This record gives sequence, structure tokens and C-alpha cells, in this order.
Amino acid sequence: MELFITSAHAAAAPAQPNALLQILPMVAIFAIFYFLIIRPQSKQRKQHRAMVDSLAAGNEVVFAGGLMGKITKIEGDYAVIALNPTNSIKVQRASVISVLPAGTIENI
Repeated sequence: MELFITSAHAAAAPAQPNALLQILPMVAIFAIFYFLIIRPQSKQRKQHRAMVDSLAAGNEVVFAGGLMGKITKIEGDYAVIALNPTNSIKVQRASVISVLPAGTIENI
């Protein structure tokens, strides 16, 4: 019977890997995720918030839908925009994606 079954020899217990080495890949993945995705997005969100907070009457702006106009009045979270001398609309200030230099709309 010993022909089919090998006798067990005393062997040392397998070494347990260090707990730090097990956690290290997860920490590295989180660090990469943070520096490539989370941090740049939060910086961009902070810049957009600062731009929206600094909007004032007279600014020429572009909206997420592509409309361009001049701010005539700020009303809380909304701005009244003059698209041309006869048409005005009220939009949310957060929908502004960029502020144009003065005189841009007249030159287009």
C-alpha cells in the first residue's frame, strides 16, 4: 500500500505573508485613482464654483447648451441674460461654462 501513498515528511508550516504586503496593492490603486481622477475633478469643480460666484452684470457668458449672452441682472441662483437687444432669458448660474472677454459677442 505504501507504493501508492507517499509518506508524509515533517515540513515547516507555510510562511504567512506580511499583512502590509497584502494591503500595499490596494493602497497603490487608491493613490493612483485619487491623483488621476478625484483630485483633478475636485480642482475643476472648485474653479467652476469660483467662476459662478464671481458672475456680475455686464459679463458675457456661454452656457452648457451653447447660448451666448450678456448678463443684465443677477437674482440669487439665477441670471437674466440678454441674448440680443429684444430677447432676455433667465437661466441658472451653474449652467455657465465660461466667461468671455468683453466685446466678444459683438465681434461674432
